[in-house]
Amino acid sequence: MLDYRGEHEGTRVVVTGAAGVFGTWIAEAFAAAGADLLLTDARPGPLAALADRLGARHVVADLADPDGLRAAGAALADTWTSPDVLVNNAGLYSRTPIAETGPEQVRRILDVNVTALFELSRQAIASMVSAGVAGRIVNISSGAAVRPGAGGSVYAASKAAVESLTRGMALEVARYGIRVNSVQPGFAPGSEVNPLSGDHIAGMRARIPLGRTSGPRDAAAAVLWLASDEASFVTGTTLAVDGGRTAGDYTPPRADDIPAGTNGVRR
Repeated sequence: MLDYRGEHEGTRVVVTGAAGVFGTWIAEAFAAAGADLLLTDARPGPLAALADRLGARHVVADLADPDGLRAAGAALADTWTSPDVLVNNAGLYSRTPIAETGPEQVRRILDVNVTALFELSRQAIASMVSAGVAGRIVNISSGAAVRPGAGGSVYAASKAAVESLTRGMALEVARYGIRVNSVQPGFAPGSEVNPLSGDHIAGMRARIPLGRTSGPRDAAAAVLWLASDEASFVTGTTLAVDGGRTAGDYTPPRADDIPAGTNGVRR
C-alpha cells in the first residue's frame, strides 16, 4: 500500500458499506495510514469483525431503510464535530432483466446507491462547513455508469447518477475548500461476504486489458490519494481504476499473436 501516513494520521474517516470487498480494502488502507475510522454496513457480523480488527468505531445500518439511514447519520453527527473524509462505498447491485425488475427492487437500489449517498454527503457537508473543515468526499461509482451491462440497467443508472452528483456537489462546495470526487473500481474476485464462482471470475479477467482483477492496493490507493493533500487541486472528477476495462471493447491476444522480442505480455 502506498504510504500516506503523513497525510492520514488522525484523519477522521467514514466508510459506508465497509464489510464488502472494496469497503474492507478501503478501511484497511485508511487504518494502515493512521486514520480514525467510523464504519457502517448492514451486515452485523462481518462489520463487527472488521471494526474489531482495525480498532474502529462501527454502526450497523441498512441504508435502504429510513431508520438505518438515520442511524448512520446520527453516528456521524455524534462521533465527531465533523468528519474529514466521507467515503460513500455502500451499494446494491442487481442483475435482473427489465421485465422481471419490480418497483421495490428499483427503489431499494436507488435508496442505497443514490439517496443514502446524497443524504450522508449533505449532512457531512453541513458539518464540514460549520466546523470550517476543508473536507473530502469520495463516492464509489462503477464502470457500469458509462458501460451498462444487460440486466444491470437500474444499477448502471444509479451509478451514472452518482457521477452526476459528484460533479454537481463539487461545484457547490468548492467555495468552502471541500473536494468531491468519485472512483470506478475494477472487477474484484469477491470476498467471503460476496463470493463469486471461478468461471465468472475467469470470464471477467479475460475482458480486462491489463490481464488481472482488482486487488487491495488498487481502488483503495486511489481513494487515499483523492483524500490526501496531494490531490488538493482535484475535484469533480471520476477516476477509473479498472485495468482498462472501460477504455473500450477488448479481445485478449493469443500468445502466437505477440511477436518475439517485443514488449508484449504473454498471458
